Amino acid sequence: MAMIDVEAVDPRARGLRTPRAEDAAALGDRLRRLDWVLMAALAALLAYCLWAIDGITATNPAGSQMSRQITYAVGGFVLFLAALVIDPDVYRRHKQALYVGTLALMGFVLMAGTVVRGSRRWIDLGFFQLQPSEFGKVLFTLFLAGFLADRGRRVTEFSTILAAVGLALVPILLVERQPDLGTALTYAASLAAVLFVAGARWLHLAILGVAGALAATFVLWGGPQLGVDILKPYQRDRLIGFVDPTSDPAGTTYNITQSITAVGAGGVDGRGVAGATQTSLNYLPEHDTDFVFASLAEQRGFVGAAILLLLYLLVVWRGLRIMASARDAFCAIAAGGLVFMFIFQIFVNVGMTIGIAPITGIPLPFLSVGGSSMVTNLLAMGILQAIHLRSVRPRRPRRVRR
Repeated sequence: MAMIDVEAVDPRARGLRTPRAEDAAALGDRLRRLDWVLMAALAALLAYCLWAIDGITATNPAGSQMSRQITYAVGGFVLFLAALVIDPDVYRRHKQALYVGTLALMGFVLMAGTVVRGSRRWIDLGFFQLQPSEFGKVLFTLFLAGFLADRGRRVTEFSTILAAVGLALVPILLVERQPDLGTALTYAASLAAVLFVAGARWLHLAILGVAGALAATFVLWGGPQLGVDILKPYQRDRLIGFVDPTSDPAGTTYNITQSITAVGAGGVDGRGVAGATQTSLNYLPEHDTDFVFASLAEQRGFVGAAILLLLYLLVVWRGLRIMASARDAFCAIAAGGLVFMFIFQIFVNVGMTIGIAPITGIPLPFLSVGGSSMVTNLLAMGILQAIHLRSVRPRRPRRVRR
């Protein structure tokens, strides 16, 4: 009887775990299932960008912005951890709330947002200037992923594609009206990505591509000819400057001219912080935001720029692997949209600093100074890890003993 009483009281005698042990085991399993290659790549990318920001902003009137960016990174990491514990299916079930919340934020910033340099993009919270369109990138992608995943095979029907495009146009136009053409283009790129990953037919994608080209032609040429100016004058000048960079080197094309000069001046190993005159003497405008890659290339050279791009490539590769192993259509579409959004921002920002893309003001992930972009990108990485935690893992074949 004494032996029976001991077994009844002591769970270890019956081979059972205490609740605390079960919680610890569950946490350990979660930690093992994380994509540690992505975690290492993200940590290295963050450390490298923060170190680069210290040098790029060393000669700013307000001094180095590294400590401020570290604060934003800590806040973003809190959201990263919060995203890990949320099952992605929660976003799918509440996709309508995500969509309505995105529209509400965009509407509020247009009515009561803070105006900076003629753009109304921010909500001043005192301790932090929130840019809703940045967070909207993630909410927008999750909503579209849920919308398309719920339609299953009907995604091959053109009516479904039109419905998705119609819903997407509302936040895109609201962002463009701020005005923020670069972020609006990022939303459009996410739309194209989720449609592709969801399985839209090539014919339908081609029709959308032609429609987009016709719309761009009307905005840039047809509209102004008819007296309908959709773009702001400075936006139109930027696009004209992209087509002909030498048209006005002291005016509309000054930024891109100085940016290309800074990139070329960096050479192989850079000029260092003190020798980077384009950055330190402020010849290069917006050297810590829009043209931060040019500043990095001037200070750290080809080697420094290549390290940054390789770290980006590593993050993208792991993101694509997560998309390929996702447990369901929603997770795959959401992961594809988030990864392509990340790629698009890198391509456009780097491209505009070397003259192969128009100047649009898209921030470079983790390197451009700013809190909203830093926090948003860390949130996106957290959602990717959450998808990976719940992915389908292939079983390893058992070895047959001979």
